Amino acid sequence: MITRIVVLTFEENKVQEFLSLFDEHARQIRNYPGCMELVLCKDTRIANRFYTYSVWNSEQDLENYRQSDFFRQLWSKIKGLLKEKPLAFSLQAYKQIP
Repeated sequence: MITRIVVLTFEENKVQEFLSLFDEHARQIRNYPGCMELVLCKDTRIANRFYTYSVWNSEQDLENYRQSDFFRQLWSKIKGLLKEKPLAFSLQAYKQIP
């Protein structure tokens, strides 16, 4: 499994536009083949910063999504709302502490 975390900092006046886009497309992302979980988190201190947290069956499933026309079209809309360059992390569980 792959966990993908993307940090998105928006122009303050573009936050609502992003939230509308996310609400409109979240089900499609969540139902994309290989996506097991999708969560949108909001920073507790920075009002215009959000994090997407998604879990994928495999790195290939994530890559298939990232190369899809759906992702490209959605990402082109989201990029225009950003204040800062996004940060993205792909993580694999290393050690679980019981």
